Amino acid sequence: MPDVAGIAAEQLSLFVDKIERLEEEKKELQETIKDVYNEAKGEGFDVKILRKLISLRKMRPNDRQEQDELLDLYKAALGMI
Repeated sequence: MPDVAGIAAEQLSLFVDKIERLEEEKKELQETIKDVYNEAKGEGFDVKILRKLISLRKMRPNDRQEQDELLDLYKAALGMI
């Protein structure tokens, strides 16, 4: 493909094709993850709590500790603990 208005059409096409393939793979992975959550739900696990655990495990320990401390502080201020 020739350049069009200064754009390398072949290179652009390759990037678009690669992104489309990756988006399809991402969609398939998301469906697989959904299936795993449904399987866990079928075994009696709370999916909302599992999602929260996954979120917490992604955090750095210091960030997680800070979040826990703030949550406890706010709960205490509201008389929840």
